[in-house]
Amino acid sequence: MKLIFCSILASAAAFVPVSQQAFTRRPFLSNGHESSSALCAKYKKVFVAGGSKGVGRSIIDKLVVEGSEVVALVRSDEAVADLSSIDGVTAIKGDAFDYKTVEGAIDGCDAAITTLGGSVEDNKRIDYTGNNNVIEAAGILGCTRVVLVTSVGCGDSKEAAPPSVFEVLKEVLAAKTKAENVLIKYYTNMNWTIIRPGGLISEPMTGRAILTADKMGIGSIHREDVADLTVKALSAPNTERKIFAAIDPTLSSTA
Repeated sequence: MKLIFCSILASAAAFVPVSQQAFTRRPFLSNGHESSSALCAKYKKVFVAGGSKGVGRSIIDKLVVEGSEVVALVRSDEAVADLSSIDGVTAIKGDAFDYKTVEGAIDGCDAAITTLGGSVEDNKRIDYTGNNNVIEAAGILGCTRVVLVTSVGCGDSKEAAPPSVFEVLKEVLAAKTKAENVLIKYYTNMNWTIIRPGGLISEPMTGRAILTADKMGIGSIHREDVADLTVKALSAPNTERKIFAAIDPTLSSTA
């Protein structure tokens, strides 16, 4: 399901470039902002859910480069072996569907990032259940900085997604929206940030992507650029308690 989701988001027919309004506004954060080494200093031990591949894996790499200790919850022995080979990463094998496993992994961390999505188990979607477990555990343990990576089309960005795309992805987007709402409505003591990437592309980072508060912002973005913006947003005060679309305004709809 995750591969289908990502391929649809990356389709040129599915997403159009971000609105001109988003271009003319000054972005809250861009790849060209101040160095992430300065931004990451605030959080020393960061929990990452969904870090075995894609955006999450790139987030782990970038956090380590900037000197953060990382705790990653992954499901496979292969992912544990891969991540355990990286200095500064503690990889824990476990299932994000299980609350106690998530709580044990987050314990001792001062920030959490979750990119969970795609998996379905017993008619439950990781997009909601897993992300909700991360949010709930962080709240209980006093880990008050949480960054949730969802998708354009969630929440008040529903109208940004073309109707045909929304129809195909409505169950996924509904589950992610439920997770967003839990974070926004019930964990008022947290300094949260929600990042909604547009169409995901598996290419090297362009360094030109931005976060925009325009709820109609839409376009494509490379996965590594999403990771870079997420790591920078983690410690950027002007991203706290805000929701952003993550797009690359220099990419055409045919990227």
